[in-house]
This record gives sequence, structure tokens and C-alpha cells, in this order.
Amino acid sequence: MPDQQQTLSVPSLLLLAAFAALTIRYFFFAKPSTSSPRANPRAVNPADVEQIATMFPQIGRREIIWDLQRNGGSVNATTERILGRGRLDPPPPSFQPVIPAGATPSTANTTPAQTKSEHIDLITRYNLGSRVSSQSSSPSEGSGPSGSPQPQSWSNNKNERQALLKRRREEMILTARRKLQEKERERPQQEG
Repeated sequence: MPDQQQTLSVPSLLLLAAFAALTIRYFFFAKPSTSSPRANPRAVNPADVEQIATMFPQIGRREIIWDLQRNGGSVNATTERILGRGRLDPPPPSFQPVIPAGATPSTANTTPAQTKSEHIDLITRYNLGSRVSSQSSSPSEGSGPSGSPQPQSWSNNKNERQALLKRRREEMILTARRKLQEKERERPQQEG
């Protein structure tokens, strides 16, 4: 048998060169697709950040953004990590999250009138002005010997429970107001 030597033909050389070119192009010059959330690691959906921050207020937004960027924007993975460990890994000091304008709907959509309405006192908010004037002339009739309201039985009727809880809330607000006024009256006497 004669020795057969394998030689490379021109078509096989061209095929090998084309394959090498495509492989090099794929690994070194490929453009990432813009539709994938992993393509732009800085883009985090502000609604996802807000959702996680609402569920876990003890976790900072910076840590939430860092974790969402690391796991490709998966809210489920971040939530599982918080539930499993009770915390998230702190981001490196060099991490500066990109927070788009209006990222937090709670602060972006508030108007000055809404901000002002948040600081209304409880007497005004719950319409207790009439009870304040009547309370200043006489102590509450539902108070026990220690000054706290007497406990009432819990009802099976939803409307009665709501009325009872509303009454307790009002009594707590009025009691706190009365104690604050007493402290304010005692303060000038102690200073003088």
C-alpha cells in the first residue's frame, strides 16, 4: 500500500478561514442586544426598586439597585435573598446608582399642597375640635380610675368593631393632647 498523505485543499482552507473569522467576530466584536435587561447593567426598573423598598423598608434603595443590577433585574431573586438572609450585600463604595428623574413616585408626584397636608395635627385630621373643647371643661366619662379607658367587649359585628376602634383612637389622641398640655403647664412652673 502506498502511503497516502492528506493535503488541505483550497475549499477546505476557505471553509476553515470563514469559520475562524466568524468565531473571532462572535467573541470579540458582538454587540449586546438592547432588549435584554442584562445588556445594560445600569438600567434598573424604578418600579421594581419601589416595589422591593415597599416590601422591605429596612433595606436601602442603594442596596436594592445594586442587587437588581447584579442579578439582571430579577425582583424574585432579590426578594428571596432578603428573605433568606434578612439583608442584602452592601454595594462597593464606588457604586453610584443611576436613578432616573422621578424614580420614586412617592416624592416625584407630591405637590406642595400634599406635603403641607401631611403635617396637619391629629385633632384637625380626625375632626376632634368639638371634643377638645368639651374635654377641656370635663374629663372623659369613659375613663377608669387610672385615667385609661375601660376595656369594652369585642363584638362580632364589623360596624361595631370599627366604631369601637374609632372611639379608642379618638380617646388616645385626646389623652395624649391632655398629657402634653399638662407637661407644657408644668414646664414654666419648674423654670420659674
